[in-house]
Amino acid sequence: MQDPNSNNPYSAPQSVVADYGQPAQIELAGRGMRLVGAIIDTIILMTLLVPIMFASGFMSMAMSGQQPGFGFQAGMTVVSFVVFVLVQGYFLNQSGQTIGKKLLGMKIVDVDGNKPDFVKLLGQRYGVVYAVQLIPVLGSLFGLINVLFIFREDRRCIHDLIAGTRVVVA
Repeated sequence: MQDPNSNNPYSAPQSVVADYGQPAQIELAGRGMRLVGAIIDTIILMTLLVPIMFASGFMSMAMSGQQPGFGFQAGMTVVSFVVFVLVQGYFLNQSGQTIGKKLLGMKIVDVDGNKPDFVKLLGQRYGVVYAVQLIPVLGSLFGLINVLFIFREDRRCIHDLIAGTRVVVA
């Protein structure tokens, strides 16, 4: 018996569509590895910032029990961000990795798996966090909630959600 649609000019075209497979799955970086990477990056940053903190008088104020004013804290935050960019900026721009992430085989990508735009990465992923943490009480609460978001299924912290990024195995 002949297919009734074989000579029908109004039938849908019949062709075999080859399945070339799914795109490679991107493996999310583990929570523990992200923690260790953040600790490495913090140690590097603090190694450079502690001498600056002593030179600025911040440490003597803290040791004497004085609370630095908001302007002083904002200035130290700007200095801290500048030092962070000077140390990590090249690596973030080149490969989406901080030194800690590079050592542990992780990288930051956008939600499509591409290297994120450097300015967007600095401003949204890091700059927003630095700025929000200046707000008394709320800043500390934000810092805690930000890192606790890593326990979500997609392992994205608030700073990842803001910047549209995720951390994956390199």
